[in-house]
Amino acid sequence: MHQPIALIWISSSRSMGNSVVSGAGRPEDGQTSLRCLIVEDDHEFGSMMESFMESEGWDVQVCRDCASANQAVEHKFFDLVLLDNHLPDGLGSQLYEKISRHLPEVPVVLITGEPDLRNAVQLTRHGLFDYLSKPVEIGSLTECLLRVRRKLELRQQSMRQAGMYVDSQVMRTLHSELSRAAAFANATVLLVGETGSGKEIAARELHRLTCGQHPDHGQLVSINCAAVPADIFEAELFGAEKGAFTGADRKRDGLIAAAQGGTLFLDEITEMPLDLQAKLLRFLESRVFRSLGSTVEKKFTGRIIAATNRSLDAEVRAGRFREDLKFRIDVLSIVIPPLRERRGDIPGLASHLVSTLASNYGIRCPAIPEEDLELLVKYSFPGNVRELRNILERSLLMMDPSTGILQIDRRLIPASEDSVTGDSRIAPAASPRVIERPDPSETEFQGRELTPIEAQEYNLIRQAIIDANGGIRRAAAIVGLSPQSLLRRLSKWPELHDLAKKSGGR
Repeated sequence: MHQPIALIWISSSRSMGNSVVSGAGRPEDGQTSLRCLIVEDDHEFGSMMESFMESEGWDVQVCRDCASANQAVEHKFFDLVLLDNHLPDGLGSQLYEKISRHLPEVPVVLITGEPDLRNAVQLTRHGLFDYLSKPVEIGSLTECLLRVRRKLELRQQSMRQAGMYVDSQVMRTLHSELSRAAAFANATVLLVGETGSGKEIAARELHRLTCGQHPDHGQLVSINCAAVPADIFEAELFGAEKGAFTGADRKRDGLIAAAQGGTLFLDEITEMPLDLQAKLLRFLESRVFRSLGSTVEKKFTGRIIAATNRSLDAEVRAGRFREDLKFRIDVLSIVIPPLRERRGDIPGLASHLVSTLASNYGIRCPAIPEEDLELLVKYSFPGNVRELRNILERSLLMMDPSTGILQIDRRLIPASEDSVTGDSRIAPAASPRVIERPDPSETEFQGRELTPIEAQEYNLIRQAIIDANGGIRRAAAIVGLSPQSLLRRLSKWPELHDLAKKSGGR
């Protein structure tokens, strides 16, 4: 029988992100607990470990065999795994290899009643966080948990510096998906999400997870497919030799070459010109590229990430995107949740953005009152993180710096037909913006069925032009596009282009 472990309280207060542990170690109400998976077939020992970890503020799940543990890590995110070595259907050391593929950044502690120093050294070299022997000494376990928390805190700090907050469960699940994708460095990843939801931040985090552990890794190179003029797109992407075309007075490496050994990020990929899509398809299939004017082919050894805020299926049906390219990039897709689905991140994210903005403007970082944070949490944010940053920046610039308090200007929170009554001007918590299909009788598209994506695009752009009094730059900022991308879209809607001209906008 296993020797029981004593249950003790750790008196020192600790915090991890928004998970505050105090007194007996339980998190404060409303905060997200750290999640621990205990894989242990001995019911008595497992129950005592479960009680101890819960007293330390962890949200615990216990599995009794390899099969159930495998299922758990495939469907849930955990911050720590305590793993018995001898299980009814296999060895914990073998299960560790599977867990590390699903949760590569999660600390795993192997606990065994039959210590094997050789095995411990080998597993530690392959990333095992710690190796404890039964009976577990409470001092060793306590020290191990302190080191786990320090590791998680450093990971959180690293992600927050990159602008990625994982305080909410939905974002922790997203980070788990990014971690799993990082294990397949040669797989093309497609990030799908609304405008302003943080696809570029997710791309940076995936790059860090894929390449960050290697000191000689390449860099992350981004290209906004909507912002590059079509006539120079190919040279920008693949590079060009001197004399390859008029004006090519020197040899120029493209962005693919710059991303060698790192990550190539193709943002707004649905905006890529059709004629170039065929060349991109060949590159994705062969991972071989050639500069314009050159006969030498080069092999690309790096990660490729694509991102879009549009439906690839709808773009294919509309004839704007190649179906074979869709099949090539939509292999491993990850959905970036909108801000309204991760409201638990808003307070921490708002504080981080205000700190960054204050630093950029060279002013002291102000505090955000609790009632103002509640105001932000209740708002649906159709513009996602980009809209949150805009509201905070404008409020910061209008505040009285002598007060040291940042109060959100209520006028910056748009009213809507679904807003609750009163002065808060806040949309209901679970109500995203609803876009109605435009009436064909009011457009020049009579007789042609509009897809839902086209209807959304039409109404969003039309309203943005009206709100911006015809100003192209202002309208583009409202819908989260570059002016060039907006003009490209206006070419599909002649009456919207005329509306902008009549308003005299530029």
